[in-house]
Amino acid sequence: MTRLRSSLFALAQILLTPPYALAVLALAPLPRRARWILISGWARTMLHLARWLCGIRWKVEGRNRLPAGPAVILSKHQSAWETLAFQSIFPPQVYLLKRELLWIPFFGWGLALTSPIAIDRSKGRAALKTLARKGRERLAQGFWIVIYPEGTRVAPGARRKYQLGGAWLAVQAGVPVVPVAHNAGLVWPRNAFLKRAGLITVRIGPAIATAGRRAEDVNAEAEAWIEEQQKALCPAS
Repeated sequence: MTRLRSSLFALAQILLTPPYALAVLALAPLPRRARWILISGWARTMLHLARWLCGIRWKVEGRNRLPAGPAVILSKHQSAWETLAFQSIFPPQVYLLKRELLWIPFFGWGLALTSPIAIDRSKGRAALKTLARKGRERLAQGFWIVIYPEGTRVAPGARRKYQLGGAWLAVQAGVPVVPVAHNAGLVWPRNAFLKRAGLITVRIGPAIATAGRRAEDVNAEAEAWIEEQQKALCPAS
């Protein structure tokens, strides 16, 4: 049954993504936020298909902790599921991502129109300057910014070094950091075709103030909270 459900979900993605991507190209003249609202409809559709076809349910804890204005979200990254779900859970947002994702036919075209912060990771200091410039622009435009500080998807129960860029941007821009933990990788593993039925918990932490603080301290506080939550969310990993 798991294989059948996963196959139906993959088929739905194949059938829906190309025409949706071609349709959203017509949205290019619209303002950024209007484009985001319409384009994110694809992610919400995929999210609900994952629930209907694969039995993947979810719940959100701590939604009342979200600050009133834009913030930098530092989140655990375990699967593709959270990249879809965050577009329903949080206010309009943009992602920090590697520019190569924009080159993927259909998917990348639509992604480019959501105004992401695309960087060339090999450029080092130049990439940091791009993050600072575009990050401030997006925050001023009312977008939240989602950053996966570990830089890649990590299996449940595992961890990598938390990179400083997200906390640094939040300090420079004077906006809070919102830490997020979840266990999506338990039902939708990294690069896995098979998706298991189950309940995903997304846990939102208290907003971390950045005024007058060092980026290193903000990053360490976010990491400590996220990793402590992961122990409870992924106990068997």
